[in-house]
Amino acid sequence: MFANAVVMQGPRDLEMTSVALKSPQQNEAVVQIKHSGISTGTEKLFWSGEMPPFPGMGYPLVPGYEAFGEIVELSGPSEFAVGDHVFVPGANCYSEAFGLFGGSARHIVTSVDRMTKLDAGIGAEGALLALAATARHAMAGLDKQVPDLIIGHGVLGRLLARLTLAAGAPAPTVWEIDKARTSGAVGYEVISPDQDQRRDYQSIYDASGNGPLLNELISRIAKGGEIVLAGFYTDPLSFAFPPAFMKEARIRIAAEWQKDDMVATRALIETGALSLADLITHQMTADQADKAYPKAFEDPACLKMMLNWKDVA
Repeated sequence: MFANAVVMQGPRDLEMTSVALKSPQQNEAVVQIKHSGISTGTEKLFWSGEMPPFPGMGYPLVPGYEAFGEIVELSGPSEFAVGDHVFVPGANCYSEAFGLFGGSARHIVTSVDRMTKLDAGIGAEGALLALAATARHAMAGLDKQVPDLIIGHGVLGRLLARLTLAAGAPAPTVWEIDKARTSGAVGYEVISPDQDQRRDYQSIYDASGNGPLLNELISRIAKGGEIVLAGFYTDPLSFAFPPAFMKEARIRIAAEWQKDDMVATRALIETGALSLADLITHQMTADQADKAYPKAFEDPACLKMMLNWKDVA
């Protein structure tokens, strides 16, 4: 089997090309992708060549871990059926390319336990499920507090704010320094950091990935407050110990979603408790990927770039 896919041959070297797929085995499915998202976090680091060593990485690489499509083939008995629409968090199904992410292709092969069924009508927003589940993973659990301050009003920051409101918690404050990203808040306030004098936040969630901001965040928490690192940080993190000592600061790292996060997030979306509306700001056809990737990474007005695979063979 062959499929057209976006392939990064190296940093800033990307093309659409045909790649060989591994044959589907028992309990695997072939999914025809309709939409795939571009991550401005980890994928940007592969694009720029700044990604630190990570298991399974290398070039050539098929990027993309936010994919939504239709099952066209199934091997073995399954809870799914041909024709079901599913979210897939990428795939490692390529014979001659790394598939650390692997979702930016017209067809992919994946195990059925990695798929999440969604209503076909969700459309391109279905590709946002993993990002929403990642936000939920950062917040969910008996030992975790919802944020009262969120750093960054990108897609992850907006999802954290929406999930906070969905939980019935008080509206968080959101910091954003880029004027192009300050709009779109519903039920919470977005302000510049220099407008905020508070220094008693109980729980600060950083969705910016801006490591040098850590000392400033420590100065903003109450005694015993927590800072949640929800972004991705390429450089070693450091902070001044005395202020953190005086605050008895707690620092927690939020990793990627788990299966129960995906199940819970899907339920929130299906019941209307969580909206994914207005998060996709740009769409291009998949054969324009060479233009879509730079725009996704370099244009601050682009919250989420989505590739449309409909017209790709």
